[in-house]
Amino acid sequence: MKRRLFLLTTALPALAAAQTYPVRPIRLIVPFPAGGATDLFARTLSQKLGERLGVALVVDNKPGAGGSIGSDLAAKAPADGYTLLLATTSTHSIGPLINPKLPYDPVRDFVPIAHVGNAPSIMLVPPTAAPRTVKEWIDFAKRRPGQLNYASSGNGTIVQLTAELFKAQAGLFVTHIPYKGTALAMPDLMSGKIDLLFDSLPTGLPYVRDGRLRALGVTSAQRSALAPELPAIAETLPGFESNTWFGLFGPKGLPPDMIGRVNSAAGEALRDPELRAKLAHLGIEPVESSPSQLAAVVARDTAKWKKIITERQIKPE
Repeated sequence: MKRRLFLLTTALPALAAAQTYPVRPIRLIVPFPAGGATDLFARTLSQKLGERLGVALVVDNKPGAGGSIGSDLAAKAPADGYTLLLATTSTHSIGPLINPKLPYDPVRDFVPIAHVGNAPSIMLVPPTAAPRTVKEWIDFAKRRPGQLNYASSGNGTIVQLTAELFKAQAGLFVTHIPYKGTALAMPDLMSGKIDLLFDSLPTGLPYVRDGRLRALGVTSAQRSALAPELPAIAETLPGFESNTWFGLFGPKGLPPDMIGRVNSAAGEALRDPELRAKLAHLGIEPVESSPSQLAAVVARDTAKWKKIITERQIKPE
C-alpha cells in the first residue's frame, strides 16, 4: 500500500505538468541565421502555433557550423517542453553524414514532434539553352558527356546533392562548379557560363517570370501548388524527389502528452489560410504529420543522401 501510494505521489507532478502544459513561453531554437529561409518559416509558424498553444513561441537564432550549434543546444536542453527545435534536412539528414563528428545524434538525442513543411527546388537553365524540357536536357547532356556543368552553393549542400541525385538517376556526366551561395551563380547561369542550377522556388521563380532564366521542372514528387505550371522532374525520372523538409523536434525524454499537444497545435496552425498563404510566398508547402511520420522522413532522406554521398564521394569544403 505504501509503495502504491509512493508511486502515485511521484507520478502526480509529471501528470499535472502534462495536463497544464504549456504555462509559459516556449523557446524555438532556429539553428540558422536570422533572415534565412528557416528563420522566416519559424517566425511565420510561431505566431499561429503560439495562438493554438496559448503561449508565445520565442524564436531564438543559434546559427553556426551548418546548424549543428543550435541543434546541439536543443539536444542538451531540459526535456520539459519549453525548448523546441526547428530542424531541417541539413541538420538531421545530411549534416550527420557529411560530418560524423557532430556533437549530437539526430535519432538518439531528439524526439520527433511534427513534419511541418517542405521546400522543393526548381531546375533552372539559361534562357538561351536549346533544351526546353527535362527529357530534352537529359538527352542533350548525354550527347555531351563532361562538356556541361552545374552550379551549387557549396560541397555537401542540398543544392549539390540534388544535382548529383539527378545525374545518378539520369546517367549523366556533368561537372560540378561550387559557389559561395546560389545568388553568386545567377549571373553565370543567365549568361550561359553555367548550364544548370537547382535553386529554391521563391529565389528562382522571379528570374523565370521575367525571362532571365528558364525553368524545366520542380523537384517535388508531384507538381507543386506553388508553381503548378511546371512539371515534376519525376514525370520524366520516376521516383526522383528532393525537398528541404522542416520538422519540430524536442530533446530526448520529452513526455508523450507534450509531444501530442504540440503536434495537434501544429496541425491546427498549418490549416490556417493566412499561414498557408504566407508559406506559399516563402516557397514552402505546409505538411501535417504524426511524430512517427516525421521519423520516417528523416530515416528515408538519410538513407537516400547517404547513398549519393558515398557513391559520389562527396566531402565538405
